[in-house]
Amino acid sequence: MTATNGDDQQKSMAIVCWSNDLDRVWPVLILATTGAASGLDVNIFFTFWGLRVLQSNDKRITGQNWKQKGESVMDRGGTDHLKLSKMHMAGMGTGMIKSLAKEYKVASPTELLGMAMDLGVKLHPCQMTMELYGLTKDDFVDGLETPLGAASFIEMATEADITMFI
Repeated sequence: MTATNGDDQQKSMAIVCWSNDLDRVWPVLILATTGAASGLDVNIFFTFWGLRVLQSNDKRITGQNWKQKGESVMDRGGTDHLKLSKMHMAGMGTGMIKSLAKEYKVASPTELLGMAMDLGVKLHPCQMTMELYGLTKDDFVDGLETPLGAASFIEMATEADITMFI
């Protein structure tokens, strides 16, 4: 099933993921996979802290200089290391919501990211944020699109049928 507009063109969704908080990343990935499964052409632009979502789970320290490396120590990347924005409670809140999600068979962010790629969701790292954090292609999971600048994403978003900033 492919969702089309009145011109028989595939409908599209553009999402900005600016946060690596578990309670923001989960909706981004759930909406993206649901949209793609419904036939939408889905693009996600990962910028600022959201870019850390695309980082390989086994990459601990990234960056080229001490400031970038220090930032990576304070804000670990990867879908396995996401924390709640509220009620984190030194990890207890995050553990509880992950436990509830497992109990209710809600896919984890790691699983959802894999599903998104399998469904053809296009994952776009922000070029400026990569430079700011000193990240390279080797720091990320495989299968990402070529990094984009903000202007390129804005052009993509203006053509989308649905645009979200989560």
